[in-house]
Amino acid sequence: MVVNSAQAVADRYVDFAWYQARGQSDAHEELTARIGHDPEFCDHLARSLPAGDKQRPDLLLAAVRYLDGPYAEHGPRGGPAYRGWREWTLRHWDEVGAVMARRFAQTDEPARCASLLPLFARFPQPLALLEVGASAGLCLHPDRYRYRYDDRPEFGAPGSAAVLACRTGPGTPVPERVPEIAWRAGVGPDPLDLADPDDVRWLEALGWPAATDERGRSRRAAIEAVRSAPPARMVRGDLIDALPALAAEAPPEATLVVFHTSTLTHLPLERREEFARLVQSLLQERGRPGHWISHEHRSVLPWIAAPRPAHALPDADRLLTLALDERPVALAGRDGRTVRWL
Repeated sequence: MVVNSAQAVADRYVDFAWYQARGQSDAHEELTARIGHDPEFCDHLARSLPAGDKQRPDLLLAAVRYLDGPYAEHGPRGGPAYRGWREWTLRHWDEVGAVMARRFAQTDEPARCASLLPLFARFPQPLALLEVGASAGLCLHPDRYRYRYDDRPEFGAPGSAAVLACRTGPGTPVPERVPEIAWRAGVGPDPLDLADPDDVRWLEALGWPAATDERGRSRRAAIEAVRSAPPARMVRGDLIDALPALAAEAPPEATLVVFHTSTLTHLPLERREEFARLVQSLLQERGRPGHWISHEHRSVLPWIAAPRPAHALPDADRLLTLALDERPVALAGRDGRTVRWL
């Protein structure tokens, strides 16, 4: 049962600041921490928004950024700045609430392709990529970007301005080329159209304020790289109900790869279990072997064995588990810019 109270909202914002924003975005960390310690504002959120996904911290932050609210790029810096952000948000609450009601917070982070690429590269080519929880499909186009792992030579799509940098740990099977992709499709509650300026504006609002200018530039370059590519097949629908028909469209000569990043955390446990059974069944029914890649926090798929890194990692609680066919293979940052093979 979902609890809807000011305290439940406050706890959600404090957890977001600590477990998701810390180390990823100073702006989002400070802002959500301050909201979590603001009982009156949390009470307003609990009364104004339905419990569940519409109370997600990243949805509120994106809505304010989308509307050009104060500190849209850099976030508050101290108490007076936070009070200014709070006052603006309450004064424009009708507009903020309307955006939150019609939009979803499925963030499309193309840099996650750098974490996924070592797995994509090891499968028989070509691939049929099917992303569950897709937004604009930026992760469906890993062949449109360039990659720089540690100090290794850069490789990828010739001439692409989207350069994704990634730090690796010992033993990471760093690829040397991008995969060959024969088919790509995604399913999500609100797929975004890169030909629609308003959808692109929302997509950019979803992107967290970058810790460095390089991250912001690479995200914008990725949008442009995918905008000029033949569009992927995008389906608006339930992540589970729409999956079988979409998977059936994958060409039989390609290796089907069903993948998702920070998506299943928004489903109740019984639906996650149903999703796992469905993906296993879909892959077993194909004449050619396929694979399932999950990129989620270890608490999301609790039946997958907990990762055991060779050396203790100070930020292990915040890292996502990269698993192949329900077997953990690496720990990766939420933004895809670090991957540590197990």
